[in-house]
Amino acid sequence: MALETTKNLGGIGAILIVIAALGTFGTAYVGLLGLVGIILVLIAVKGLADHYNEGGIFNNALYAIVMGIIGGLAFVGIAIYAVMTQIFSLLDLTEGDWSGLSAAIQERITSGDMSFIWDFVGTIILAWVVFSICIIVAAIFSRKSLNLASAKTGVGMFGTAGILMLIGGILFIIFIGAILIWVAWILIAVAFFSIKTQPTQPQASPQQPPPTPV
Repeated sequence: MALETTKNLGGIGAILIVIAALGTFGTAYVGLLGLVGIILVLIAVKGLADHYNEGGIFNNALYAIVMGIIGGLAFVGIAIYAVMTQIFSLLDLTEGDWSGLSAAIQERITSGDMSFIWDFVGTIILAWVVFSICIIVAAIFSRKSLNLASAKTGVGMFGTAGILMLIGGILFIIFIGAILIWVAWILIAVAFFSIKTQPTQPQASPQQPPPTPV
């Protein structure tokens, strides 16, 4: 794949990821852009790895995405488990009767028994911690990939994005990190579009005129 195509796919993919991150606060359909963006970025990263004969660019990026997916699935799975556990503790659902759920919750709250809420909150916190750990590991792999891309392409912004990605991963547990990761993707988009596809030709030094004979 031509380097020009690689840089365009990577830049467009990163932009789609940035837009999809904003879309999570709006319509869920925008999140599909994120999937398309990730695929385009992976294709572009593979192109860079092949062009510069550096497999670590693609491998580390792939590991980062896999860890992010694992973290997301773990969070959703634990959250669903927490919800279902508390529902079953409040109701006898052997016959599929969900009609008394609201009354059961109100009865617990009225009696001052808030243990089911704290159990639920504790499980969600655990899910978030697991997710955050996976994001940290993903950020470490991302930085390795971006550092290699920076060294091979000569675009320092890849390295800057890698540092920001790592800091964002560490701070992800307190939500601030998510903003830093989002900014890092903006820098990645700019970095892809900044890749030079043609080598810089050195300027020829002006020729000195021959000496005038005396």
